[in-house]
Amino acid sequence: MIYPEGTVLRYATVTRVNHWITAICFVLLTLSGLSMFHPIFFFLSALFGGGQWTRAVHPWIGIVLALSYAGLVYQFWRDNFWTPDDTAWVRKFDLILVNEEEGVPEVGQFNAGQKFVFWAMALLIPVLLFTGLVIWEVYFSAFTPLVVQRIAVLLHSLAAIAAILVWIVHVYAGIWVRGSMQAMTRGYVTPGWAWRHHRKWLRGLTGARSPGPTSRPEGVP
Repeated sequence: MIYPEGTVLRYATVTRVNHWITAICFVLLTLSGLSMFHPIFFFLSALFGGGQWTRAVHPWIGIVLALSYAGLVYQFWRDNFWTPDDTAWVRKFDLILVNEEEGVPEVGQFNAGQKFVFWAMALLIPVLLFTGLVIWEVYFSAFTPLVVQRIAVLLHSLAAIAAILVWIVHVYAGIWVRGSMQAMTRGYVTPGWAWRHHRKWLRGLTGARSPGPTSRPEGVP
């Protein structure tokens, strides 16, 4: 794919495809899971062909989600280690909330909020996967006592609620920070966007040093 001149590649095609497979699976799991969670949401099962089909496809979608997210973990786990800069970034969160990032520590490939989402999902998705396997009656009911299944249902539900909340934060942040959606749909960002939101990452790409707060790499407005 040819990117517009003067832009910066943020996410390769394989990464974007991986991300959207994960996202689509998560939305489908949320809808199908809610339809089985409480009768008030049962109408959502119509999206999957009814209650029986919903119950049948839900765990398979979960397996695809787990495999897909494993691909994201493989690609980005090194870039999501917590650093002292992330702690300093969190302390300036009041400025970030009002979209004022001057005076905020420079950010690398991912900021502290993105790292939180990454590791939260890296924890919650395996919990959902393993508890889901325990309560997958078609294949595993003969190997798990009823009390274990009940505990697994509780843990599965709690983990699902937590994952949905994390997902809401992730989507809201992606919409709030203008240009983020373009990065994940088209793969590129402007140098100005990279300078404002992920300055340390841009410096790494351009080889620029960090001589002062007002210095800018060539070509960055």
